[in-house]
Amino acid sequence: MSRIAVFPGSFDPFTKGHECIIEKALGLFDEVVIAIGQNTSKKYLFPLENRKAHIKSIFENNKRVRVEVFTGLTVTFCKEINADYIVRGLRDSKDFGYERSIAQMNHEISGIESVFFMTVPEYTAINSTIVREIHKSRGSIDLFVTNADILVK
Repeated sequence: MSRIAVFPGSFDPFTKGHECIIEKALGLFDEVVIAIGQNTSKKYLFPLENRKAHIKSIFENNKRVRVEVFTGLTVTFCKEINADYIVRGLRDSKDFGYERSIAQMNHEISGIESVFFMTVPEYTAINSTIVREIHKSRGSIDLFVTNADILVK
């Protein structure tokens, strides 16, 4: 039986920090599903198809990573694909406080465990909000996003 983990997020955009978390998760899991959550009330900077193509381009040579789109609760999606784990990335203690509460609620309603990975120090300052602001101001996001050209086309 393979160990499947879901790494959920809007990934608007998927940064080098996210990429780092996937690489770490692959050390523990047989398959990692990057799950792009769709929230109809949220306005995204990058179109869904660009985000999906972008993430696929990063992991195109890794058969243990796949990219899916979902709506609704993350734990419901996990059950649908037989995943028993949710992967979350942490940059600092503030992230941990927020993520711990979500993990506890997810476990309570589904029994699904959350596994936390710390990003490497050089990526702790990177977050999608700042990267979006750089892009909106016509700055280059290449330092923070692998294959950014696929995302911004």
